[in-house]
Amino acid sequence: MNTFDTFAQALDWFGIVVFAVSGSLVASRKQMDVVGFILLGTVTGVGGGSLRDVLLGQLPVFWIREPVYLLVCTAVSLAAFFAAQIPASRYTVLLWCDAIGMALFSVSGAEIALLAGAASPVAVAMGVVTATFGGIIRDILGGESPVVLRREVYVTAALTGAALFVALTKLGLGREGALTIGFLAAAAIRFAAIRWAWSLPRYRPRPPSK
Repeated sequence: MNTFDTFAQALDWFGIVVFAVSGSLVASRKQMDVVGFILLGTVTGVGGGSLRDVLLGQLPVFWIREPVYLLVCTAVSLAAFFAAQIPASRYTVLLWCDAIGMALFSVSGAEIALLAGAASPVAVAMGVVTATFGGIIRDILGGESPVVLRREVYVTAALTGAALFVALTKLGLGREGALTIGFLAAAAIRFAAIRWAWSLPRYRPRPPSK
């Protein structure tokens, strides 16, 4: 394994950890017990990758092949249970953790799909699935409105990151550059959306024509 492969694997683990933290912080907002922390932390960490693997036919899914993912999510959730009161604003921490995890998984999910032989549009879709599905499960179980259904720019950021990575890869840019640019684009869009409350235009029904 070369240095960049090691770095990319470290980023993947970092994505798992920050998504597990974001799930645990939702549990803290809902004042759940330790089991609730572990449940939300784990499903957020592995949920998107699980659906991606099922859709790509890569069975058993990654955390069954490597159970250490479950152990890490559990450990992170337990740590959050005892430390969730530390951040002054847990919701702010949740948003930033979720943004980083989304950006990381948008490109890593797309790369895994390409390596599995998926066509470019499918790889982009798998990047979006990997980046968003864990958060959807987290919000539903936590009794929150799923972030993808709110007005915030979220799926758009994941789509941009995955599409940039796939496009640059097909154009011949090295893996390192494509992953970096895709990640930075997705993160920048999401960070800006959080900072300046960006949202896409909403559909507004028109009065029926006479």
